This record gives sequence, C-alpha cells and structure tokens, in this order.
Amino acid sequence: MGSGTTSDSLSAARRRKKLNRRLVLGGAVGAGLLAVGSGVQRRLHSSATASQRLTVGGLAVTCNLTLPIASAASAVNASEDGGSPAFGYTKYTGWPEIKESLMSGGIQAAYMLAPLVMDLADKNVPVKIVSIGHRSGAVIMVRADSAYRNFRDLTGRRVAIPSRFAVDFLFLRKMLANEGMTVDQVEVVEMAPADMPAALYVNGVDAYCTGEPFGAAAQSAGYARPLSMTRDEWPRYMCCVLTVREELIATNRPLVQSLVDHVLGAGLWLDQQPQNRERAVEIAATPEYFNQDPNILRFVMTNPSDRVTYGDLRMVPQEFEEMMQQSVEAGTLSHRVPYEKYVDSSFARVARPAPIRL
Repeated sequence: MGSGTTSDSLSAARRRKKLNRRLVLGGAVGAGLLAVGSGVQRRLHSSATASQRLTVGGLAVTCNLTLPIASAASAVNASEDGGSPAFGYTKYTGWPEIKESLMSGGIQAAYMLAPLVMDLADKNVPVKIVSIGHRSGAVIMVRADSAYRNFRDLTGRRVAIPSRFAVDFLFLRKMLANEGMTVDQVEVVEMAPADMPAALYVNGVDAYCTGEPFGAAAQSAGYARPLSMTRDEWPRYMCCVLTVREELIATNRPLVQSLVDHVLGAGLWLDQQPQNRERAVEIAATPEYFNQDPNILRFVMTNPSDRVTYGDLRMVPQEFEEMMQQSVEAGTLSHRVPYEKYVDSSFARVARPAPIRL
C-alpha cells in the first residue's frame, strides 16, 4: 500500500503540474484576448503585480495626495479581480530619508522633489521621473498679527524653506524678484515642514514657505495667514514628481505603467467633484497613510478648492526646462541637465487613467 500510495501521489503531482501549465498558458492567451475587451484596463492594472509588489515612498503632504488614493484604488481594483495590490505606500518623514532610500535601492519608487531628481540623475543615480503628482499647493505664511504685507517687509527676516532643492525655494525667489529683491535680503533657514507652524507660533521664524498641509495647519488654528500662494502666482507650479529606479523600468514595465495609470486616475478623480475630495481626506487621514487631522486636510481641500489641484498631470518638457533654469540660477544645480537624463515620458504617452472606485 505504501508504494502504491507514492505512485498515486507522483501521478497526481504530474497531473497537477500539467494542469497548472495549461492554466498559465490559458491565462496568458486569455489576457491577450481581453486586450480587445471592455474590461482590459482594470485586469491589466491588477495583473501587473503578479510577480512583484512595489513599495512607493512619500511624505505626508497634500502634494503627494494622489499617491495614497492610487494605492487604495489599486487595492480595490485588485480585490475585485481576485489579485493582490500592485503597490503600497510607505510614509517618510523628510526628503533626506526618502532620497537615501531611493538612492540605495531600499525603495524602487517615490514622490520626490523635481530639482533633486535632476541632481541625482546628473550624478548618475539611475532614477527617472515618470509622472508629476500635483499642481500648485505651496504657500508662504506669516503670523496673522504681523505687519508683513509684502516681501519688502521681510527684509532681514528669517524665512524657513524645506530644502534648497525644494521648488518652494524657487517660489520664494520668484516672489522676492517680483519686488526687486534677492534671496540674500532675507535669512533663509532649512527646516522640516512639520516643524514650521510651531516655529512661526513661537516667533522662531518670521515666515515659512512650504507645501500643504503645513500652511493650512497654522492658518486654520488662527495664528497665521498666507502672504502668497502658488494658486495665485504660479498655478502650474509642480514640486513632487513620481520617480522610479531605472532597473524597475527595465525589469517590470507593466508595473510602472500601472502605477502611472493609477496616479493619473487619482488626479482626475480628485478634481471631479467635492465628494471625492472628502473621501480622499478620510483615506489620507488614517494611520495607514498620512495619519493627520482630517480637519486640516479638509481645510486644504476647500479653502479655496484650488489650493492644490491634481487633474492636469501632463508632463510638459518646457516646464521642466524652466524649472531647470531657475534651479541653476538659484545655485541648486551647477549646470543644465538634459531632459532625457532625468525623465522617461514613455509611460505618460501611453497612459490610460485607472478607474478609481473607493
């Protein structure tokens, strides 16, 4: 009985192996047939993770809001197809940490500061921008009880920025230049965005320039007001860009395409109607994502509604070139970097925004 059982087991194993081969081949053929069917997009998005789950790093800032929405939508789309999510979100506390993790290969994808990606690519770190993540979304805040009404009033004052690689720094330079000033006429200090509201409250700084929700945090508390907002001065402003390592592009293009498609889908969904933004607030506020006060996120989404926008995520080479020139003039970059060195636009060219069902 023992040898017969072994023989039966081996035969069953062979049959299972053959069946699995037929199922795999059949699945591949079926996927090809579905390419002309109405359900192709969702199925391709979910099948992109069959061999790899991607962790995408980001900061808890509303310029990164498309990332948790894309991640949550990926999980829903995958569950409806009986698969696993293509990618997930990991929160970082600052740009230096996320930069080091991306450089070392600890993560394969992240939302990054656009000038920082230009600099990394110029230093032959194998990274490429594949999408942008938002429009507008930066503010320059001063105390509500201060006498500051224009940038001339900030002469000699301390102004905090997240990093000299941040586009917030370029925004500050732009606003100073509008009044005939240079950045040397203020005292610039680098500071983590999360620390800026408290620093303003205790008069540790006189103003700060950063992305949301850290402007809204102080404004909604009543002790700060915007001196300038990108929605008014630079509506096509972009700062955070979706960046991936080149080996991921080389080894798993479908996964990268799925990520880009979900980010673009999230952007369109966020700007479609106010109810979507409210749902986004509920998702992003959870510990899984930003772990922030939903009332502050809601303030960003509604005061005014175009404080940050997400629907137009086109990658326009001229806009990157202008940012490049501004970064060179600011001394952030020592020289111009070719567009193709830091951007892979192939995914955006064929992108089909993923359905967002939350």
